[in-house]
Amino acid sequence: MHRPIWGAAILVALWSSSAAAEPITLDAAIARALAVAPENQIGIAAADAARAGVITAATRPLGEVTVEAENAIGSGAYSRFNQAEITASYSQPIENGARRAARISLAERQGGVATAAALTRRLDVAAAVERAFIDVQIADAALQIATARLTQEEALRTEAIRRVRGYKDPLFVETAANGRVAEASLARDEAHANAAAARATLAHFWGGDGSDVAVNGELLRPDGDGAALLASADGLLAEALLASARAEVAHERASATNDYRWSAGARYLRESRDVALVAGITISLGGNRNRGNIAQAEAQERQLAAEQAANLAERERRLLQLIAMAEAARTRANRLVRDIYPINARTLAEVRAGYNRGGFSFQNIIEAADTIAATQDDWLAAVTRYRDLLPEIDRLTGRFAAIAAPQLQENLP
Repeated sequence: MHRPIWGAAILVALWSSSAAAEPITLDAAIARALAVAPENQIGIAAADAARAGVITAATRPLGEVTVEAENAIGSGAYSRFNQAEITASYSQPIENGARRAARISLAERQGGVATAAALTRRLDVAAAVERAFIDVQIADAALQIATARLTQEEALRTEAIRRVRGYKDPLFVETAANGRVAEASLARDEAHANAAAARATLAHFWGGDGSDVAVNGELLRPDGDGAALLASADGLLAEALLASARAEVAHERASATNDYRWSAGARYLRESRDVALVAGITISLGGNRNRGNIAQAEAQERQLAAEQAANLAERERRLLQLIAMAEAARTRANRLVRDIYPINARTLAEVRAGYNRGGFSFQNIIEAADTIAATQDDWLAAVTRYRDLLPEIDRLTGRFAAIAAPQLQENLP
């Protein structure tokens, strides 16, 4: 980055004040945040639930033991169990068709959705950390600017006081200079508080307080992003969701076939004290063959596929727009430092020299100084726009996927 030279002495002072702090790069900050992110527990719980779902899906229907007594109690010949018939039998449902395999496949596809969602969730965390990291960089730059502006106003006040004491300028010039110094001092204090708050926000991602954090890295990327591709992680999640929808269709189709149930047991006839074998089979008849659920699952699959196609097109358009806007902000910020600021700084130096010779008024100095301040504020606005755009670009392109989930990279499409 072309760092604005707001004052060499100020840069040295700022560097000295942060040299004792712990320097951290953006990648390191993201890795540290992801190591303790609460979102990890969401992913772990979702994965555990998916594994449990597969176990449940693989479980076969349980059998049943039935004990029945007929003619057990009555009157006359049926009293005292004289004519009782006791039957004990075991029955077992028989899953017909591919219902169990379809149920297991659906549970596995739902597990794939949980895995893919965990990665995209971690990419969201990475984007939030990146934004907080850039906030620290901008806050440091704002403090640098505010400190340099205060030093400049104090120097201008010294010159104004000298001329007022020499009866070359009216008394209100000194008063105006004191007011500008007071405003610059307030702005510097506010910038200092903002920088501390930005550090605290960044460090909070890993449980720190920000007191030992110093960021290390460029605020503006040296080059534009160019033709970037969308993140593979989002594509993986889309494919997992579609695969789950297809598995739901297969499951509903498999459920259209009726199950059978067989049973076998023994019947004890008390009157003759004989035992007889009993057996049976139950077959469901009729039904709508699950047509409604099948049609609903197929329609939901088509809807999801259409929504994903529309979402993909929207993300592609959004990425192109973001890249163009970020490049415009980056170019403006760099040109303000390279082209505009040196001219304004030279103008102020020339006006100050003329003021000391009595050729200009204090109002001319104020105007030249305010022009520099406007350029600095314009630069801060440009880098802030860049900050607003860059994390979304990096989230869409999955820039930090290798940090977010290196163990999943081999599974990405």
